[in-house]
Amino acid sequence: MALDLLIRNGTIVDGSGMARFRADVGVLGGRIVEIGRIRTPAARTIDADGLIVAPGFIDGHTHMDAQIAWDPIGSCSCWHGVTSVLMGNCGFALAPCKEEEREWFARCLEAVEDIPTEAMLAGIDWNWETFPEYLANVERLPKAMNYGSYIGHSALRMYAMGSRALEETANEDDLKRMGAAVREALEAGAVGFSTSRANTHITPDGRPVASRIAEWEEIDYLAAQMADLNAGVFQIGPDVSSGGAQRVFLDRLRQVALESRRPVMFGTISTRQGAEPNHWQYQLDHMAETVAMGGRMFGQTTTRSINALFSLKSYLPFDYLPGWRDVRALPLDEQKQRLRDPEVRRELVAAEAGMKPRGDEFQGGGAATTNPLKPDYENIFVMQGVDWNDPTVAELSAAGNYHPVETMIDLVLENEDQIFIQPLVNEMPDDVLGMLKHPLTLATFSDSGAHVCQEMGSSLQTHMLSYWVRQRQEFTLEQAVRMLTFDNASAWEMRDRGLIRTGYIADLVIFDEANVRPCLPTVEEDLPGGARRLVQKAEGIHATIVNGQVAFEDGNSTGNFPGQVIKGALAASA
Repeated sequence: MALDLLIRNGTIVDGSGMARFRADVGVLGGRIVEIGRIRTPAARTIDADGLIVAPGFIDGHTHMDAQIAWDPIGSCSCWHGVTSVLMGNCGFALAPCKEEEREWFARCLEAVEDIPTEAMLAGIDWNWETFPEYLANVERLPKAMNYGSYIGHSALRMYAMGSRALEETANEDDLKRMGAAVREALEAGAVGFSTSRANTHITPDGRPVASRIAEWEEIDYLAAQMADLNAGVFQIGPDVSSGGAQRVFLDRLRQVALESRRPVMFGTISTRQGAEPNHWQYQLDHMAETVAMGGRMFGQTTTRSINALFSLKSYLPFDYLPGWRDVRALPLDEQKQRLRDPEVRRELVAAEAGMKPRGDEFQGGGAATTNPLKPDYENIFVMQGVDWNDPTVAELSAAGNYHPVETMIDLVLENEDQIFIQPLVNEMPDDVLGMLKHPLTLATFSDSGAHVCQEMGSSLQTHMLSYWVRQRQEFTLEQAVRMLTFDNASAWEMRDRGLIRTGYIADLVIFDEANVRPCLPTVEEDLPGGARRLVQKAEGIHATIVNGQVAFEDGNSTGNFPGQVIKGALAASA
């Protein structure tokens, strides 16, 4: 019988961490059926001579819940070799949701994850109420990648309690309704249950999101539903406050891990912010101690700093200042005309002096674009490439003897696409390296689909390959591929993905080891209704194969949409 697809002459990095080898890969019916020197004819052959053939990358921390409704290719993750994503993280989801609360859910997602409400209302055919109905809708949608989803605590609480979810402790009836919905979701295919205790997660009116109102006993009850079914991953947006509060959070999270015996995941970050920041090593030591006590706990980490991105076409740090606000409301050409006016420039520079100096408050997510603190120009980089050796605004200002605001104005007038990067957390590369090298961390924290005009984490995978493997040589390619594939597949209990093995699903990425890298981000107006977002593509990826079909070639969609719903182990084994 002829193969559907034959990949010839590639160098296989199989995801296990073992040494690479040269071989052909044969695919039939969406699965890998042969590895070695293959003579079987095929309907299609790809010559991978000089290229790496690896398992498709898996991203476990995304917010693609809304975007999947209007974007079948799954950008920007799709351009970076990703074949599977998990969404519904941190308790933010679109199901369960009553019809009358749809706009409120959308506005909460915008407040926390910077997904424009107008884009969601215009782009989503909201034809579900329950989580199983939402997952069935995802299954029907055309998609070039695989998608799995958590049931989210904030959505669940609002569904069960209405407006009381933002104010009250759950009563016994509330808990029963939520517990039944968690069980229903796991049986339908949810990969787990997600929640958040992060103090940066707030509603549009500035209150804590619903999951933060919940007592820990409520979380224990919902985690117990997973324990009772012996299914699901528990994911939580961590308390990122400083000092004792974070230590109390981690101790309480350990109790959840030990009592539920389910895998527990949270974002591990390094920060110099806060009055009493805990060193990142404290978080990792706490995880290791929990594992030694019999729990399962993983840290989700990035491969670089988490940044606020500024540009003339999106946000600038001064947009909320009087004077600036009026200029920024104008069409782009008129903005540039005003920025060239010497008198206007003097007024705009003077306005910056009134900004509140940065204190010891923690600033994460999109806060840098909505909370007008005075910029630290030594921590705002002028993006000139993707090798992370860019000059700071302070350096360029000193060299030209200009005020930093004038320097930024001159740069955007010279290039209206100029991007400025302000690291928020994980600011120090060596801290990121320390986290990546820990055996209990997962390289998977992209936030893809969220903060669409504020941050850009979707390039996590190609940054790993270009910066940490090729430029810094801190990891071998075999190690990095394992981190992006098998380690993540194992943590989420994906039984037949993450390795190149006969019988495994044929999710594969073919790339040029010497040239793979992220491109510079750009600002595009391609969301439903014309809303803006940051877009970042990649170089060096020759093809991406999803469930045995070529979904992308040289960064372009083939028009094939072979993506599937990744179901949790309970539903997958049913």
